Amino acid sequence: MEIKDAKFVISNTDIRKCPEDNLPEYAFIGRSNVGKSSLINMLTNHKGLAMTSSMPGKTMLVNHFLINNEWYIVDLPGYGYAQRGKQGRDEIRKIIENYILERDQMTALFVLIDSRHEPQKIDLEFMEWLGENAIPFVITFTKLDKLTKAEAQKNIESYKNKLLEQWEELPPIFITSSTSRSGREEILNWIDNINKTL
Repeated sequence: MEIKDAKFVISNTDIRKCPEDNLPEYAFIGRSNVGKSSLINMLTNHKGLAMTSSMPGKTMLVNHFLINNEWYIVDLPGYGYAQRGKQGRDEIRKIIENYILERDQMTALFVLIDSRHEPQKIDLEFMEWLGENAIPFVITFTKLDKLTKAEAQKNIESYKNKLLEQWEELPPIFITSSTSRSGREEILNWIDNINKTL
C-alpha cells in the first residue's frame, strides 16, 4: 500500500465526537514512551503528523489521522504512566476503555511493546483484558534498532512464551524500527488486506 495522503482530523476525549463516516480505524496504543508517535510518522511518511515528545505521558487525547481518504490511524493515550497520579491515570483509562469497547469503527488495535524490555506485567495484563473483551489486536514490537539481532530475538521469544502460557495462539506480530523503517511494508500490507475484506 502506498500512502499518498495523511492528515490530522480531530482530537477529543469523547468517542461521541469521533468522525462519523464509518471508515475503518486502526488504533495504536502502548505504554508511555514506547515510540507510538514515531511509528505513526514512519508509517505515514509524515515527519510531524503525530507529535513526538521526550516527555512520557504527553498524549492525553484520542487523535484521528485520515489516510488516503479511506481509513484512519488513531493515536490513543499511553497507559501506565505512574507520575500522572491516580486521578489522571483513571481519566486516561476511561478514555482508552470507552474507545476500545464502544467504537464500532475500530478494526484492529496495534499494541506497541518496547523490544528492549523483558515481558512487562502491565502489557501482559492489558493484552489479557483485550482477550477477555474479544478485542482484535496485533502486537507490534518497537525500537528494534536499539538492540542486536540476538537480543531482540531473545526478548521477543520471551514475550511469545509468556503469552503462550495463557493463550492457545498468538495474534499477528510485527517487528519495527522507526529509525530503520523496518516493519513498515508488512504493517501497511496487513492493513490493506484487511481493508479489502471489509
